[in-house]
Amino acid sequence: MIDETVEEIEEMQTHGSSVVAIKAAEALRALTEREFPTVEEYLRTLERNSNALRRANPSHASLYSTQHEIVEAVTEPDPADVSTAKRLTLEAIESVVDEVESAKERAAARAATLIEDDDVLLIHDYSSTVMTAIDDALAAGHSFEVYATESRPRYLGRKAARKLAEREGVDVTLIVDSAAGHFMPECDRVVVGMDCIVEDTLYNRVGTYPIATAANDTGVPMTVVGADSKYVDGAFAFENESRSPSEVLLEPAEGFDVANPAYDATPVELLDSVVTDEEIHEY
Repeated sequence: MIDETVEEIEEMQTHGSSVVAIKAAEALRALTEREFPTVEEYLRTLERNSNALRRANPSHASLYSTQHEIVEAVTEPDPADVSTAKRLTLEAIESVVDEVESAKERAAARAATLIEDDDVLLIHDYSSTVMTAIDDALAAGHSFEVYATESRPRYLGRKAARKLAEREGVDVTLIVDSAAGHFMPECDRVVVGMDCIVEDTLYNRVGTYPIATAANDTGVPMTVVGADSKYVDGAFAFENESRSPSEVLLEPAEGFDVANPAYDATPVELLDSVVTDEEIHEY
């Protein structure tokens, strides 16, 4: 199960940083079902598998922090036996999953208060927190329009558009990424998720920066939604990921290179607000 989860994360079969963090945490349950001769062997296996999960996407701050939290919760008490170590593992997993899910729900609920009835929104990528915020706004009785970018090359925005099309009260239009600036003057707000914010820089799915630039130039407020824990310090070094050229071009590239970065960097000064489970940061 752990190897399968590592592969899913590497291949981006699981979308949304909070979903990835939960999936990775749950994968460690498999270790508690195995037999280990000593507690030392169990702890070594836990750390090795946790490192493999973290390496599956080194750009995910929440994946890094939740895995670190689980391993620390098991190793720091210096468990006397394997049974105790397994119990601590299960308790840490439950705690992390609850923490991630509740933070997402609180951030989404706070972001929903910024979405007004009859708003026209633009979203990018597939963020489970943004989707929850939209659901909360719908539950409050609002209806609105949404422009969803395709979020190439993985087309994650298509998934968002299909999900939104199932909801009453939302008129959704799927647009190519390069059309975001074209439709921006029609929008009341841009709402996106986040991978992390390091100092004064937002790291998120590639394409976020040009959208933020267009929104800033047009005077459309841009709101980023995510857990407060995604504000990270020097303990986490963001590493951008160069994805496979085959995601962009199926046939071999002859005479030219294919660049496929997963994320880009957006100065927070281009944003209107960052909404977390703790507060609304205004810029």
